[in-house]
Amino acid sequence: MASSRVILILSVSMVLLSSVSMATDHIVGDDKGWTVDFNYTQWAQKVVFRVGDNLVFNYNPSFHNVFKVNGTLFQNCTFPPENEALSTGKDIIPLKTEGRKWYVCGKGDHCVARQMKFVITVLEEGAPTPSSPPPSSTAHYVVSSVFGVVMTVAVGIATIFA
Repeated sequence: MASSRVILILSVSMVLLSSVSMATDHIVGDDKGWTVDFNYTQWAQKVVFRVGDNLVFNYNPSFHNVFKVNGTLFQNCTFPPENEALSTGKDIIPLKTEGRKWYVCGKGDHCVARQMKFVITVLEEGAPTPSSPPPSSTAHYVVSSVFGVVMTVAVGIATIFA
């Protein structure tokens, strides 16, 4: 009886930990990084963002920065005070909540004229993948789903034979 409880606790822990370890780091702009004249809107449409994932901004801090803004500031390319900018050149933003998120560069005319802005929609962890996801996001969802099913079956079998 005690071994069944241990197996159950281990199985539940593995399922919970698997979702944490499945988080993805999304390199903004892929190999181009955070720079001018790149279509970040198109880039973001190809990616599925989930709670627990991270956005990674790679850029030259002498020329760019990153602001997380609201929809109104995004539309108008206006920014919070400069001291609220991320400006290390390798900024990591954890996606902690679901919903719409807006990001812009606050240097020069980068937002308004050079396409350095994008919006994403963050899905809850484990939410079904949209109908046309990128291959890596599909793989993430399938591996996570299969792992959960396998662990559920293993717990069931362990309980029967314990």
